[in-house]
Amino acid sequence: LDSSLVGSEMCIRDRLLTATVSCSSIMTSATSGLAASLGSAILNQDDPETVRDGAPAYLLMLDSFVESSPEDSGTLRSAAELYAAYGNMFVDDAVRARKLTSKSRKYARQALCADNPESCEIWNLPFEAFSDSVNSLQEGDIDSLYTVGLTWLAYIQAHREDWSALAEIPAAELILLRVRAMDSAFKPADVERYLGVMNTLRPPALGGKFDKGKEHFERAIALSGGKDLGIKVDYANYYARTLYDQELHDRLLNEVIESEAQQPGMTLFNTLAQREARAMLESGADYF
Repeated sequence: LDSSLVGSEMCIRDRLLTATVSCSSIMTSATSGLAASLGSAILNQDDPETVRDGAPAYLLMLDSFVESSPEDSGTLRSAAELYAAYGNMFVDDAVRARKLTSKSRKYARQALCADNPESCEIWNLPFEAFSDSVNSLQEGDIDSLYTVGLTWLAYIQAHREDWSALAEIPAAELILLRVRAMDSAFKPADVERYLGVMNTLRPPALGGKFDKGKEHFERAIALSGGKDLGIKVDYANYYARTLYDQELHDRLLNEVIESEAQQPGMTLFNTLAQREARAMLESGADYF
């Protein structure tokens, strides 16, 4: 066989392989970018009913993106975070909420595994070994690690009637503390808010750390400049209601109602926060 022909065939094969890899890279990037853009559009929506009705189709589309690019951590994070938000904020059926938040946590862990293969098998380790593994993660893992913390909290909230889920709070808290230690400027208000919720999900008699929770909530409000209204709703719900502090409860919720909901990246959740604040104030008359 003529060596020049063999060389030509090898050259064509190599070029085809390079083109295929490049095309795959472009498609993965485009898919991840589309997921991020759609997520941003949802967060800036001021009509929650539109999101409630339209999000299931978007979730199915994200599932298809994940299936075609199972190692793309950006797409996995987008899917994980939307499943967590939808399961916690738009689904009234407890069984469905548990199913959706379980999937969100699975996607988040898959994203971290894609970023750092050494993290893939850490979830069933004893706490001390788990802690060592989490603390060995580096700044390049921070995006997916944050999503793991967010979705784990959503999972615990949806499973709060299950004591085994509540027992996972220290591990989930460790995740967010590691995020904060890696980079204190990375989504600081969100990290403090979620730490506040984690410390007040359980009543004090069952391990809740309300002094720490209050500190986290206050820092979250300050870091957000008061623009993220959901922080005050969580503060009122998990801290003030549990401690029967009606004065703090009512002050926080009235501040939410009187605030501007339209904020970049926060409009949807702020609109929902104002609805919840009105409902909590109304029910507070019987609660306190």
